[in-house]
Amino acid sequence: MYKLKKRYRFRIIAPAYPAFNIYSNIASRTTALGPVYVATAVNKMQEWDAEMIDENNLRLHGPKSKAGGADHEFLQRQKPADVVGFYGGLTSTIPRLYQLADFYKKQGAITIAGGQHFVAENIHEGLTRGIDYIVIGEGEETIRELLEAIQGKRETAEVKGIAFLRNGQVIKTPPREPVIDFDRLPMPDFSLVRYAKIKIYPVERIRGCGMDCEFCTVRGIPRPAAPERLLEQIRLLVETRDARHFFIVDDLFGQQREETIQFCQSLQSYQRQNHLHLNLTAQIRLDKAKDTQLLSAMRQAGINAVAIGFESPIPEELKAMNKHIKPQEMLSLTKVFRKHGFLVHGMFIFGYPMSEGVSFSMAAPERVKQYQQFIRRARLDTIQILIPIPLPGTELRKRLKQQNRVFSIQEVGWEYYDGNFPVFLPDAPLSVEQLQSSTKKIMASFYRFPYFFKIGFNVLLFPGLIFFLSNIKFGWRKWYRIWRNDLVRFMGWMIIRKWNLNFQKERFFEKLQLLERRWPKWENI
Repeated sequence: MYKLKKRYRFRIIAPAYPAFNIYSNIASRTTALGPVYVATAVNKMQEWDAEMIDENNLRLHGPKSKAGGADHEFLQRQKPADVVGFYGGLTSTIPRLYQLADFYKKQGAITIAGGQHFVAENIHEGLTRGIDYIVIGEGEETIRELLEAIQGKRETAEVKGIAFLRNGQVIKTPPREPVIDFDRLPMPDFSLVRYAKIKIYPVERIRGCGMDCEFCTVRGIPRPAAPERLLEQIRLLVETRDARHFFIVDDLFGQQREETIQFCQSLQSYQRQNHLHLNLTAQIRLDKAKDTQLLSAMRQAGINAVAIGFESPIPEELKAMNKHIKPQEMLSLTKVFRKHGFLVHGMFIFGYPMSEGVSFSMAAPERVKQYQQFIRRARLDTIQILIPIPLPGTELRKRLKQQNRVFSIQEVGWEYYDGNFPVFLPDAPLSVEQLQSSTKKIMASFYRFPYFFKIGFNVLLFPGLIFFLSNIKFGWRKWYRIWRNDLVRFMGWMIIRKWNLNFQKERFFEKLQLLERRWPKWENI
């Protein structure tokens, strides 16, 4: 009788956020790209089936747990996984990751984790919290070798770029070189993401960023794929999943100018030939406004929105972040993006800690005022105000820990590392409560309830505006931008309101105030 070969199941999980926050809405419409790449690599292996569960996107009748996230008992009864991977790219989801790792270990599965959180200082923590192996660096090639080792087809020590425990000691294998030839990797297969309803598809061309910002975990020389590969990703998603909305996850779009323009021109040609209207968003440096040819190519390709890291409108904070630009120049460059028709999403970091020896003091109300004035003058379409996060592996965390300013993980856990909570003692005269409340105050002055009434007013205004403007196309764009922004600002108000209710339940202020009162001070603050 013919004997069927055993097939193994690999499940990779993007853990749920610890609570509802300002990212929850967008997370329910997209997914993380890294785990999709890993699942795709495994699914190409003989004897292996792969799937991905994104706990933040379970909109298609996903098996949800009453406590939040997915019902993993149901998943294991339905299709038990032999090996389970965990995406550790977001530090705030690490407590949930450990909870799931413990569950799957008890189910007899082998557990693997990877992502930006698992730098050197956190590897031992992970390996003692239910993780059998930690992948250090990119995982597409490492996961294939590691699964072969688990099957007994190769020695574990031969697998590059992993860490594991042996007799209580952390063993690290030689590091794996970052991927340079991206054509060796299969195109990410989003059909492996189960129960998710993806509206915005993440795509990429360049990995790495050469800016070396103190607060960022993305490092290294940028490694580009060919422009044709990015176009192929988009084409496949359009043709196989009817995708129309994309987010280019490259940290800095346009790092290779000529190749970027080539991609934009090819994408424009593809859309014209197939009568398509795609909508793309890209992250880009503010100084790219000086390259009007690049901006024109982007707009013609369907890149309608840009996310820009303004970081701060305060010169002293910009200098602390090693940003060689002045607020007035930032306003001028933003005007160029708007002139080209881009929707501009501004990203800011409030209350950035000064380096040792720098003398700078500004009260919270004045800081808030400067942010509000800058945002209003820049006429930004959407904003995001975060608190500095001393993420594992960053120079910012190293500096603040040396100054004994980072609250211990035992007192303020990883779940608070999402940019919405103070996890360190700020510069005087700011208190932790002011740091927290100021960001909310700026967001609340931008996203407000009265925009609900403006939505209806703009609907009534639409016919008259189009009638009186001779250029109908221009009139439509002008009206749509106003209507869209009013809608987004009202929806933002609802999101912030829901987040505030959850925040109040946690009584986080009381905890922070207690920590602040008994935390040791230092001379330079």
